[in-house]
Amino acid sequence: MSVPRIRHATLDDEETLARIDRRTWSPLHAVQPRPQPPYPPFYTERFGPRDHLVAELDGNVVGFIRLSFPTSLACNAHVRQIQGLAVAEEARGTGVGRALLRGALEEARRQGARRISLRVLAHNTPARGLYESEGFVVEGILPEEFLLEGEYVDDVLMGRTL
Repeated sequence: MSVPRIRHATLDDEETLARIDRRTWSPLHAVQPRPQPPYPPFYTERFGPRDHLVAELDGNVVGFIRLSFPTSLACNAHVRQIQGLAVAEEARGTGVGRALLRGALEEARRQGARRISLRVLAHNTPARGLYESEGFVVEGILPEEFLLEGEYVDDVLMGRTL
């Protein structure tokens, strides 16, 4: 397999990204119920193509990362937040997630951000390992923040300086 190519999302990517988002849904990372038809649009007024980077392998879109502002406050404009990361099952283990994460760090720097943050469920060990390997540290834990499939799960706040 080739090296993932990271690029900005386009309007034409919407259906593919929606399909990846639905197919990768898991209680390991999702706090919303499994999506059911009729499916809402992937792009919304809040998150459009400008907020997504996509990964391509051999010309096919196989993942995305959502990079946004954590709040609308001007005093918080130097921070970006990762608000979604998904890699298609067939592309897992190929470096796509890491390439997307590095692309988001680069894009955040390009936008003038000084810091980047994210939230991850405590039981999502693979994601936490990836984030830690790219310099993210745990900055806080919200104990038992979510009740998922009968289990209380901590919400882990992670971040790093750019």
